[in-house]
Amino acid sequence: MLPPIFRYLFLSTNEEKDVHSMCMDDRLTPYILQNYEFDANIRHVAPLLPGERDYTPYVGNGYIGLEVAHDAALNIKHGRAMQLPIRFQPVVSVLQNGGAEKEATVVEYLTGMVHRFQCFSGYFVSYTLYAHRTQPNLLMQELQITNTRNLMENIELVLPRNRLPKSSTRSISLSDPVQIGMFTYSELDVIAGTVQPSSDDPGKLIAISIVKPKLEPTVQLRKRGTVRIIYPLIVEYSKPVAEAQLKSTLDNLEQHTIQAMTKLLQKLSAKASGTGSLNSINTFRQEHINVWADLWATGFSISTSKAENSLNGDRINATMYAVLSQVRSFEFEEVNTVLGSGSPSMREDIAKALTYAEGCYDSYHTLQAENLWRDMSTLNQLNSLVSSWMLTLEKQGCHNLIRAGASGVIQAMTLSIGSFRFSNQHLECNMHPKFLHRDFHFRRLNYGNKTHVNVTIIVKDDNKAVINVALDRSDRSYYACDGGCLDEPVLLTQSRREFPVKLTEPLTAILYITEDKQHMEEIHHAIHVKEVVEAPAHEQHLIALHKHGHQLGGLPALFWVSVCAIIIVFHIFLCKLIIKEYCEPSDKLRYRYNKP
Repeated sequence: MLPPIFRYLFLSTNEEKDVHSMCMDDRLTPYILQNYEFDANIRHVAPLLPGERDYTPYVGNGYIGLEVAHDAALNIKHGRAMQLPIRFQPVVSVLQNGGAEKEATVVEYLTGMVHRFQCFSGYFVSYTLYAHRTQPNLLMQELQITNTRNLMENIELVLPRNRLPKSSTRSISLSDPVQIGMFTYSELDVIAGTVQPSSDDPGKLIAISIVKPKLEPTVQLRKRGTVRIIYPLIVEYSKPVAEAQLKSTLDNLEQHTIQAMTKLLQKLSAKASGTGSLNSINTFRQEHINVWADLWATGFSISTSKAENSLNGDRINATMYAVLSQVRSFEFEEVNTVLGSGSPSMREDIAKALTYAEGCYDSYHTLQAENLWRDMSTLNQLNSLVSSWMLTLEKQGCHNLIRAGASGVIQAMTLSIGSFRFSNQHLECNMHPKFLHRDFHFRRLNYGNKTHVNVTIIVKDDNKAVINVALDRSDRSYYACDGGCLDEPVLLTQSRREFPVKLTEPLTAILYITEDKQHMEEIHHAIHVKEVVEAPAHEQHLIALHKHGHQLGGLPALFWVSVCAIIIVFHIFLCKLIIKEYCEPSDKLRYRYNKP
């Protein structure tokens, strides 16, 4: 999909789009640049448009998770991923009456939010969903319905559906009705139920409590008017318990979820902000966005390859987002005794886990592990992929970082992509030089509490890779050396220091970083290399394949085929002329040019 200016310049003026397609283009235009830069993913509900990536739209925070679709069930943590559905469908949608419509979703990786758009005859709907990072028991939904006609419209809503086994639902009245946006909530629905986590142990059940505001199923739209709905939903669940403990567990959960919802509504209400509830909602949403921004401070980027079936930033960002969406951010969460988050002791434990990453990551770089970059077109595929990542990181020495939550997991994923490893007082990069035929950038690798390292690998014009290292911030002096550590250690600063990529025999790391200069000087005598040479340049056809999608240089293959065809046709025609000139009988020529 192209921006309107490109559609105007490059597409045929005779192309006419239907009203719904034009409506959807207007909704999606603000996200096209993010989509192009792989910071978001635009996905039309079937059929997909050409060039779109079929990744499941998903929101989660490690406590609750949800595929963004009108009939999707809520999922909770089970094992290493959010793969236990609880048969409760929380999504509020506009009822579809069978008329023509368009629907698309936008996953914003940087904010942890999913936008869903629907275009109907006479009105369109914008949804924003996110599982809040600082309050992990909260799923927030924001709906905006806009009437495009000078007619009143009555819109039917599809409200959350409960299909929990052995569940009960009751309503309670709020002592003080709360106005949030254009709606006033005076009652809450409290749902209690259970889910069986494993068929192998039917005697153990997970108790679940859900609280949601009571919302009328019909909304009236004024002429060319807009209605905005803010709809929070609180979900809490227990660890597996025996049936004898189920009632008391449910009672405690119900009491806590009711208190949490009441406190949240007061926080979001118009009275709380003084200037109206819109300000409170925007502030509350920004708290969630700020956590995601902090998580993405660490990360990885790679130059885009045009080679067939190559791994690029679109799949890398989508995969990292999926994994982070299923891990909690403990250090950013509010204090919650039921969820076990936010306590000072927990924050202290997380800080220690982040600083002690010894042994992580202890294997070959994960860019080569095809099993970790599988398709995510369904929720089951997404959950399976997250489980594979968590298992891999845990078994390859990153268990301490996993304990730290999302901040540790993104550190571990970034280390694994570059085959970085913390080992006995230093950080080393173990990527083989033969794989350095694309540009890589590893940002803000955490080295202790107060030091962040940026590592960039660039392929230069001579097809040789070099390594640039800089400190993002530091609390002391740090040093680096290249493969073999034959040269004097180089003091790192916030300016880039360049190192050549060297190949050693036997194969050792291509980069070492440490705060202990003496330790670095001794590394050379400890790795026992026989030979150290500068890594050879990559073959031109390999570089061309990544840059252009083929091995023929900067111009497309069709161009060269066309040139060859023209040359061949020209020579055939020239030969034909020569043969005709010299082989025709002379009498015929004389008759032709000497007419009476």
